[in-house]
Amino acid sequence: EKLRVFEPSNAYDFGQIINAVNTNKDKAACADLLTMSDPKKLPMLLSNKLEGDIFMIFIQSLECYVVGRDPGLVYQHLFYLSKAERFKVVLALLSRSEKEQVQQLFDLLSENQNHQYTSEDLKNLKKAYEL
Repeated sequence: EKLRVFEPSNAYDFGQIINAVNTNKDKAACADLLTMSDPKKLPMLLSNKLEGDIFMIFIQSLECYVVGRDPGLVYQHLFYLSKAERFKVVLALLSRSEKEQVQQLFDLLSENQNHQYTSEDLKNLKKAYEL
């Protein structure tokens, strides 16, 4: 049964949905959640709850389901994700293969570039992700 997600209005709701998504490793539901959530609100919605597994399901969901349709939205999510509390901690704890998955998503953003971000924007964001 597909997990039904709704637009969260606060960090608590977002946390509940993310936990369910993560428990089920449901990348499609995660993509739905990220598609309906305003990227600017991501740091507030995540609060201090960003963990490596949540970070990686975001990366995988954006890569599998969103980057092909809306690279601009993916860029926005990655940009605001980098502003979240605990981002640097999570980044420091990523394995080499996880970092490669993040790099892959940036490669796809580069290939699918649109008017919503420049190659310079992408280069700066890659620095934030230490790539």
